[in-house]
Amino acid sequence: MAEIYTSKYKGDDETGDGTKDNPLRTVLQAMRKAGQEPFPLIYWDSKNPEQVYGPVAKSQLRRVQKIWHKEQYKKASLDEASRKDAERREKAIEAAKKITIENDASLPAPTKIKLRDAVKTRGTRVKIFGWVQRISRIGKRLMFVIIRDGSGFLLCVMKNKLCQTYDALTLATEAAICVFGVISQVSEGKTVPDNHEMAVDFWEVIGASPAGGAKKLLNEEAHPDVQLDNRHMMLRGENTAKIMKMRSVVTHCFREHFFSRGYFELQPPTLVQCQVEGGSTLFKVDYFGEEAYLTQSSQLYLETVMPSMGDVFCMAQSYRAEVSRTHRNLAEYSHVEAECPFINFDELMDKIEDLVCDVVDRVLKSPFGNIVYELNPDFKAPKKPFRRMEYKSAVAWLRKNKITKDNGTLCKYGEDIPETPERIMTDTFNEPILLFRLPSKVKSFYAQRCQDRRRLTESVDLLMPNVGEIVGGSMRIWQQEELEEGFKRKGINTENYYWYIDQRKYGTCPHGGYGLGLERFLCWLLNRYRIREVVPYPRFIGRCTP
Repeated sequence: MAEIYTSKYKGDDETGDGTKDNPLRTVLQAMRKAGQEPFPLIYWDSKNPEQVYGPVAKSQLRRVQKIWHKEQYKKASLDEASRKDAERREKAIEAAKKITIENDASLPAPTKIKLRDAVKTRGTRVKIFGWVQRISRIGKRLMFVIIRDGSGFLLCVMKNKLCQTYDALTLATEAAICVFGVISQVSEGKTVPDNHEMAVDFWEVIGASPAGGAKKLLNEEAHPDVQLDNRHMMLRGENTAKIMKMRSVVTHCFREHFFSRGYFELQPPTLVQCQVEGGSTLFKVDYFGEEAYLTQSSQLYLETVMPSMGDVFCMAQSYRAEVSRTHRNLAEYSHVEAECPFINFDELMDKIEDLVCDVVDRVLKSPFGNIVYELNPDFKAPKKPFRRMEYKSAVAWLRKNKITKDNGTLCKYGEDIPETPERIMTDTFNEPILLFRLPSKVKSFYAQRCQDRRRLTESVDLLMPNVGEIVGGSMRIWQQEELEEGFKRKGINTENYYWYIDQRKYGTCPHGGYGLGLERFLCWLLNRYRIREVVPYPRFIGRCTP
């Protein structure tokens, strides 16, 4: 540039380009932009009211030029140091390529193990495959590597030639390796996984990782969208891995609960042609030229097998096309659902209590129960009986305590209680609440109406502190005429529900069931604020990758 403009009042060193219309703010930045001497003519705010710019005074130029010279010297020194470091590293790498290690055939043949078996195989030579979690190098003759294999962690100690090879110098986190050696207990005062370490006698790289490992893609301060774009790498993190393991444990404990209570499991379809929870949240799909949907709930299909299977449950995906980005909503979630014949409303609520308490008890008594307290140190297992609160009592409490909706108005009897006041009420009581007898206006077509108050239904929501609703259930309409009235009331065409109506023709009976959101249950159990944290790959509006 022939000339560069600067201005203390209207310039900007970040967005300015040094032109008269878009000046830089400082003379130093102008010199940086020029890059080398001799500098072009640099202009500054003129002291003459008739001129906008004037040449920078020579004294000011000399003063700023000294600062620029120091910067250039420092930069040159850093560049030289970086060049020398790169040369040294290149020489070290070339030398390392000549160093080889071999598996000592005179040693006992190793036993291949998983890290979960490391304690009971101490003192014997073993072989373990895993991924590098952390690396610490001390000089040229000692390297500490922590590996994981999904079942545990292990500190591996490598000495002398083992940490001088090319593979050792270029080893990065997330590389897959195999280590051979003997595991022994460490002395008191050391803090290492499982209180032991392996003295490695041979190792090899199975799958290398780029320099820097996963940190090249993201770190703890990364923007949420960057973390979600790289969810496949986030799942390798210690905390996220613990959450995913607890998801597996909790799922297993739900199945154990149902089987111990005599339920059978069913795998219902997820491609359907009928709605369950309202047409506005259906995902439509083209099914070989026909209109179909991703299921909102498997409830209707569970009801069809009660006459042959009795108490029945499923654990399947459900989908809600809600235009929502709240911290507790997903477009795809795991639904734990159950249906039971020949029960009454009180028995239904008892079953929900029993489900939650028994599953929590099983989780805490499992080999992985300690993870709950690692992630949620203040967790306290719920105890029966839960607080049972009628809908009308909840509305009265909210109005009495002046708890308003998001628009600033008070809740009214007959309307749905929004999330915010519901959460405030639940967190105030700080205990599980079975909110029951909700208005038919806010419930689905299948909810059985109360005999004494036809505007209300034999329905129940289980509310948990810090999360809100995790279970929704009801007695189901079991008389054909009343069910058809429900369809009519909600404006639903019954053409695709003939099979569901048949359940009321052939041996109908009183029955009820519920649906539990696995992710919300996990949020409550593990004290996670965002529901996305407890899903391997969360799906919500604007997010369907990876």
